[in-house]
Amino acid sequence: MAIGDSPNATGAGRAVLTLFGIGIAIGAITGIPIGPVNVAVIDAAYRHTLRRAFAVGLGGAIGDFLYSTLGIVGIGPYLQDYPLLPRILYGLSGVVLIIYGAITVRTRPVTAVGAEAAKSPKPSKEMWSGFTVGLALIVLNPAALVTWVVIVGSHLGNVGALDGLAASTGIFIGSFAWFLLVAWLTNHGKRIMGEKAVWIPRVVGVLLIGYGCYSLVRGVSYFWS
Repeated sequence: MAIGDSPNATGAGRAVLTLFGIGIAIGAITGIPIGPVNVAVIDAAYRHTLRRAFAVGLGGAIGDFLYSTLGIVGIGPYLQDYPLLPRILYGLSGVVLIIYGAITVRTRPVTAVGAEAAKSPKPSKEMWSGFTVGLALIVLNPAALVTWVVIVGSHLGNVGALDGLAASTGIFIGSFAWFLLVAWLTNHGKRIMGEKAVWIPRVVGVLLIGYGCYSLVRGVSYFWS
């Protein structure tokens, strides 16, 4: 029997595939709640181009991959010894989300197609700009740090490095797939609704403010108990 066909190797391969599938599900599910990257993807598809929205989603998905890898393979399990840290990060995240939501609510009306085409930047510049926005919204968002490093990392931190990398790779794919779906739905809705589509980011902004308030209360509640 070849080494690669041994029972241990087969079991290890199944474990990697299982964690990869779990990662895809986690990436997609954690993307569903309204968050900064979701809002940025919607804003890019609504006020700019579908190409830029895809780039924002890619940056956000890579940010999720980096933080989830850090949480699962790196420091996630150790942060459980510091229960105050997640609360502080939730509070900071609440403030960030409320501000970002308020900015989103004030989104400008739809720009005319001709004017938009005239102002459209080069594809490479537009892609890079969108990518950096998506990546920054994850890396600079304390709630993302809590989600991937503290919560997910604490539950999957006992797996090996290869298994952890498989899970975080799955998270990247699931997260990116969700952002692509959001971008496509927004772009499709914009074409159908026309100027009425201005309410898409406004509604999302209000939801984002609500989520930020929830996160802020969750953070400060530690000091009330």
